[in-house]
Amino acid sequence: MPTVLTSVEIERKYDVDMEVARPELADVPGVTAVSPLERYRLEATYYDTADLRLRAARVTLRHRTGGRDGGWHLKLPSGSDREEVTVQAPAGTVPEALQALVRVWVRHAELLPVAGLTTERAVQRLLDDGGKPLVEVADDDVTAVRLADGQELRWREWEAELLTGDRALLDSVQERLLAAGASRSRSGSKVGRVLPDPSAADPESLWWAKPRGHRSQPTAAAVVHAHLSEQVGELQSRDPQARRDLPDAVHKMRVATRRLRSALATFRPLLDRERTDPLRDELRWLAGVLGQVRDAEVMHARLLRLVAAEPPELVLGKVAEHISTAMRRQHGEAHARLLRELDSDRYLRLLDALDGLVATPPFRNRAQGPAPRVLARAMHRTWRRLDRVMAEADRCPPGPTQQERLHEVRKDAKRARYAAEALVPVFEDPARRFAKVMEELQESLGDLQDSVTTREALRALGARGHLAGENGFTYGRLHALEQARAESTSEQWSLQRAGVSARKLRRWFEGKG
Repeated sequence: MPTVLTSVEIERKYDVDMEVARPELADVPGVTAVSPLERYRLEATYYDTADLRLRAARVTLRHRTGGRDGGWHLKLPSGSDREEVTVQAPAGTVPEALQALVRVWVRHAELLPVAGLTTERAVQRLLDDGGKPLVEVADDDVTAVRLADGQELRWREWEAELLTGDRALLDSVQERLLAAGASRSRSGSKVGRVLPDPSAADPESLWWAKPRGHRSQPTAAAVVHAHLSEQVGELQSRDPQARRDLPDAVHKMRVATRRLRSALATFRPLLDRERTDPLRDELRWLAGVLGQVRDAEVMHARLLRLVAAEPPELVLGKVAEHISTAMRRQHGEAHARLLRELDSDRYLRLLDALDGLVATPPFRNRAQGPAPRVLARAMHRTWRRLDRVMAEADRCPPGPTQQERLHEVRKDAKRARYAAEALVPVFEDPARRFAKVMEELQESLGDLQDSVTTREALRALGARGHLAGENGFTYGRLHALEQARAESTSEQWSLQRAGVSARKLRRWFEGKG
């Protein structure tokens, strides 16, 4: 199997006329010397689907020869930067490791060569006083061919890539390049200049976003669509990270899945439920698969914290070691299942359905009403659901039954939080404050639910240790401490309830403010 290398690419591109001279960079603040000029001829073939799905997702996949880093390169969006995954493999067939990372966009379509680029590159590196390279500046003369129709383009651009310096140095280099006659590039990638952008929406397809009559307020549909689009994009962008089990990737993909499901529930009066209810079911399934991996991560860290907090004389045996062995095995099995499901037809059908949700959202006519009025009603319905569940918890005495009710409160508080966060573009600070209170309630009651699952894990670990002839004292002690912590959280519920129910928090959607 070829070696896969990953790095974060922090670079800026600049348009520049052919006759502009390269500026002197040796005296940029923080730079001590400049390396000799090196010249390369780079030949690259870019791959995409026939309908340019990677282009629409700001993803580039190429095979390149020449220079220091020939081979396959996959560039994925990472905030304002890009993550680059490199595989050393022959040209021709896209390596399976890279096919897996773009499957979330490509699905069953075929990856084809779509553009060819030849770049005559002149490179200099800016060095510190120890000779360490800080920034690489490339002067590129590019000739490109769009393979679908043979159209040829030629242009010149400069690139400044951060190597080991800081962004302040990159800012200083940019000032020098702009002063020399360059301008920030209109395209985030070379191939982006060559291929059309298939993500541009047809204005006539956005009928549901147009205010009726002379109203200037955005429609409820426009706000909801923006939120759904954002979360679908977030889910898809986290897929390649979750496949590689990068830190926090599974968690963020799961959150996007839950936000989507929550939005389809909160705004269901605005949507055709024949289309959205099946989607909610499939999103529940995906969240469950992701949850098995995430829960193992969280439980591992929580159990190790509990052991570390204990006096050494009360930790009998290799407790931390046994916990790590068991949790790593559980995590590995859960992640292996996740990979199988992410390659399944069921998951790919869900992705197709989510794309359809964004491309042709099934809004009902009432969604074309003004956002403040329509969405306040949706938020009010969400609050009433939470308030009803909280009242049920109030009627239960402290104990297991109340703890079950409080788990339901936590889930509905999370839905209310997600709904309020989706409405921040319309209601701003009042929605933010409400969401913050819901988040605090969710986290507090989350500790209660975490305690339940932690006790289950400790009981299983203790039983396994006992059967292996080990001392189970520490597991039993930690179980008792977790039970006491859960009872304490339950007893504090009445104090939390008063703060959550403050009327001033709800005026923005109850029409009181």
